[in-house]
This record gives sequence, C-alpha cells and structure tokens, in this order.
Amino acid sequence: MPAFSVASACKAPSTSIFNRSRLFQSLSSQKLHALSAAKVSTDIELLSLKSSSKKVKAMAVSESISTSQLESASRSSGSGTKQVLISLSDKSDLALLGSGLQSLGYTIVSTGGTATSLENAGVAVTKVEQLTRFPEMLDGRVKTLHPYVHGGILARRDLKHHMDALEEHGIGTFDVVVVNLYPFYDKVTSSGGVHFDEGIENIDIGGPAMIRAAAKNHKDVLVVVDPQDYASLLDYLKGDQDDEQFRMRLAWKAFQHVAAYDSAVSEWLWKQTGGDKFPPSFTVPLSLKSSLRYGENPHQKAAFYVDKSLAEVNSGGIATAVQHHGKEMSYNNYLDADAAWNCVSEFNDPTCVVVKHTNPCGVASRNDIIEAYRLAVKADPVSAFGGIVAFNVEVDEALAKDIREFRSPTDGETRMFYEIVVAPKYSEKGLEILRGKSKTLRILEAKKNDKGKLSLRQVGGGWLAQESDDLTPEDIHFKVVSENTPTEKELSDAQFAWLCVKHVKSNAIVIAKHVKSNAIVIAKVNTIIYSVNSCMGSGQPNRLESMRIAMRKAGDEIKGASLASDAFFPFAWNDAVEEACQSGVSVIAEPGGSIRDKDAVDCCNKYGVSLVLTEVRHFRH
Repeated sequence: MPAFSVASACKAPSTSIFNRSRLFQSLSSQKLHALSAAKVSTDIELLSLKSSSKKVKAMAVSESISTSQLESASRSSGSGTKQVLISLSDKSDLALLGSGLQSLGYTIVSTGGTATSLENAGVAVTKVEQLTRFPEMLDGRVKTLHPYVHGGILARRDLKHHMDALEEHGIGTFDVVVVNLYPFYDKVTSSGGVHFDEGIENIDIGGPAMIRAAAKNHKDVLVVVDPQDYASLLDYLKGDQDDEQFRMRLAWKAFQHVAAYDSAVSEWLWKQTGGDKFPPSFTVPLSLKSSLRYGENPHQKAAFYVDKSLAEVNSGGIATAVQHHGKEMSYNNYLDADAAWNCVSEFNDPTCVVVKHTNPCGVASRNDIIEAYRLAVKADPVSAFGGIVAFNVEVDEALAKDIREFRSPTDGETRMFYEIVVAPKYSEKGLEILRGKSKTLRILEAKKNDKGKLSLRQVGGGWLAQESDDLTPEDIHFKVVSENTPTEKELSDAQFAWLCVKHVKSNAIVIAKHVKSNAIVIAKVNTIIYSVNSCMGSGQPNRLESMRIAMRKAGDEIKGASLASDAFFPFAWNDAVEEACQSGVSVIAEPGGSIRDKDAVDCCNKYGVSLVLTEVRHFRH
C-alpha cells in the first residue's frame, strides 16, 4: 500500500494555512513589530490566495492550541531532544511503555485516544497537532500525514543535507515509533458482520505510513508494532551499545505486520466485489504456531503455521484444535490428524475413523459409538496400531475406558496403542481417563471444518488452488445401470463406501458392509468398507491391485458387501470388475465415463451384481 504524504506549498517553517491564521491573529493583536512590513504583506497575500477568509477564521476558532504550546513544541522538535511517536489502537501495556520511556528522558508525541490514555496514566505528552501546528481533520483521516511527522521519521542522520533540511524547516527527529493499526481484522470478522462503509473506515492509512517509514529508516529509528516487544525495547534503550540485528528484526516485524494487514484488506475487498473464487493474485498470511522437532524425516527441519486469512476465521480444522495432553505434535501428526478429522467429520451418525499415514484403514458408523470404535479397529488392526483414532461425538467416560483398555483383535492381548485421539469434545471424566492411558498420547479437541474452503497445494515454483471436495451422497444421484437393482440396505452401504473412498489415496477402493446389530457400517481401506466394518485398498499405481488389497482385508465379509471406486474401471473382463463380481460383492459404485462402461455393465449383469454410476470422480493424490 503506497504511503500517503502531505506537503506544504512553501518551504518556510510557517507556511501552512493554520500558521497563517495564527499570523493573522498576531497581526490583530498588535504583534506587527515582530515582522517586517514586507513579510507581513507577503504572508497575508499568500493567505488570501490559499483559502477563503471564512475557512481561515473557522480553523482559527476551532483550534485551541496556545501560542506558548506551539513555541514549546517547536523548541522540542528542533532542540535534539530524544523523541518517540506513539499512536495505538491496541493500548495494552501503554502506561508501562509510556512511564518507561519518560524515565529514560524521551519526549512523547502522541495522537488522540493514545495521548489521553497516557495523560490519564500521569505521563507527559505532546499532542501531534502541537508538533505539526495543524489540526486533525476529515474525521481523523488526516492527523499524522505531515512533513513534521514523516520528515522526522525518514531523515537519515548520516546525510548532512537531510539534517540541514530538517533544521531549515524546524523539524525534529524521532528515535522511536510505536504504532499499531485500526482493528480492521476484528471488525470484518465479527459475528454480527460489518457494513461496507464501516469496514472502509477501519482501513488504516496513517498508521501503515508511519510504520513503513520507520521500518525503512530502521538504522536511525526503532519501530515497534507488538506490545510483546515493549519490554525488550526498554531494555535495549537502557543499554549503551547499538544492535543492528535488533533494529532489523523490529523492521522485519513491522513490514510483516503491515503486509498481513493489507492482505486482510485485499481479501475482504475482493469478496465485496463478488469476484471469482480465484482472484488474479492474493496473499496468504501465515503465523508461526510452533517449531517442530523435524519434518517428515529427522533430517528435515520443519515448523507449523496457522492460516490467518479472513476465510479461516472460526472455520474449524486441526490447525486451531486444542491439545489437552501428550507430546508436542509432529509434522506427520498434523497430516494424519487432519486426514482423520476431515474424514470423520463427513458423517452424521456416530462414527469412528482410524487413520495411518493419512489413509483411513477403518471406518465404522453405529448407534453405539463403542461398537463403532471396535469395528473400525477390526477393519485393519495391524494398521490401526500406532495410528490416529477420530470420533465425531463426545468422548465420555465409557468410550475413554474402551479406548484405554481395548485389546488388538489380532491376538486379544495387546493393548491398542495410538498416537492421537481427536474428537469435538470430551467429558471431564473421559479426559481424565485418556490422560492416564499414556503420557505421550496426544488428545485433540477440534471444530468441524467449514465447507467451501479453498484448497491450496504446493508444487515446485507454484501453488495449485481448488475448491474442497465437499460433495456427499445426498448431493448426487446413484444411477442404476445394471439389470439388478440394489436393495435399500445395499444402496446405503454403497453410499457409505462412496463417502469413505474420497478420503483414500488413489487408486482407491472401499468395501463396506452393513453388519447385523443395530445397522452398523464399517469400511476397510484399499477399498474395503463395511456397514459396521470397512476395508480399503489405497495408493496403488493400478486399480486392480488396490481392489485385491481391499478384498484381502475384507476376507469372508466381502460376501454381500458394497464396493466403491474413486474413478472408473478401464477394463471389466478378466480385470477388476469381474474379480469383484466373482468375490461375492452385491453392489459396485463407480463414476463411469470409461469407453468400456458397457463391458462393466455386461459383466455385472452376468454375475447378477448391481452397478450404480455416480458420475462424480474422487481422485486424491
């Protein structure tokens, strides 16, 4: 955002309209002896050219600054006194800052409400209008945009002609600038919304201009935008040595502060235009949440950032989850937890999802969440061990006890171990029990992700942006193209499998079956999902191999199960479709769109299997 500036018409120190109005008053009160007749004539002539007498009189009457105040401010600005400029919206620890600076001998120049707060705290303040000799105007839009402010900030102390210019115009230097900005971010993201005009009025102009000016001239001016830095600023000023790195870090933080602010303004304005979801350019403001031990592997350094875009405010997700217990999250923990949470949040019925290496290895829905948990683990107990378990309902005392004590279905003895448990909430007792399972178990409480988000993914030298895949079975039509029509139960299983398969890495197959006992659905990855048990085949270069993995996990449960594929089957005979039919599945759900779709229909008809086309692909790379 370009910095706005205000320049006066002449070079003389008293060239503003306000100064001329003062001159006019002084002439009226018999102070002509202080000026030569020629200069008086010239100044009055300039006054009449620049402004109507009505405006000049109104300005003179409205301004209450005394002559002695002006003389005092002028002396301060030109005497070499150490000066600090403070203008804040967030006044946290302002009194502490002001008192500390005053005790170090700094003259404090301030604006509006900031000046009032400092005065109330017993800190001496020079108001900015005393310095500029010009009143605040345009409802506060113009108060610091003045050469007496920006000249004192931007002048380089090592350039003689800069310092000569300040002396010529009676401008003093600023050594410290402490500024933060109008609360635009908070205003436009408030729960009640904000009117467009109010949003516009909360776009700060003078603040960013001062911050950028001070940051640019950081060799001579310390700039502070964060109350967390007040203590280190005061400590620095008490010392005798100059620290270029300290100044540079503050300057970096200042420019970053303004950049994030401008990105919020830009994002908000683009939305107001009703423009496309993909603007010609945009900025994603990221804020460091934590440094991680390492990345995907120990030799890779890593960190975790929170997206501060307006679109992400109160929109849920793992990034804003509360960690109640356990070791610090790792790079891979975040990826796995995100995958598990996104998957389990898709379901309306009580559901458990178990994830390993970002792939669901078991998904189960049931009225009894404990049964759903056990079935999800049973889908692939080997993969579930050391995985992430996610629930879309509260973890209460009974569920927490089962998570703590449940033994692996592989041997009935080994207590199941998990890296993370994530849920929308926990009862007090449930949380206490889970904390007792392991010192390292990470317990996360998360809010469901909003739909309609923009999904970003990095490639070398660029980013891919797309809408999130938010479609659910209720959004599409399952078109029966075979002679056999699925029963209501079979179709329900197919829909469940189809909802799971979009969370499995391509090539993906999910087999689902409705298990008796209160209508449960389970899914197995690599394409095996069951109503009450699910199995899946994932991430294979060819679809046939993914299906075989899912079928192997399903075992005998495959008889009468429903199978969903993330994309069409390129071949049917002697390939995936025929093998699926021969295995005993009752329904196959796939997008269709292959030039050999008719082969798939004929194959299903031969084996009496129902084939439904979704016309929606679910690739996940």
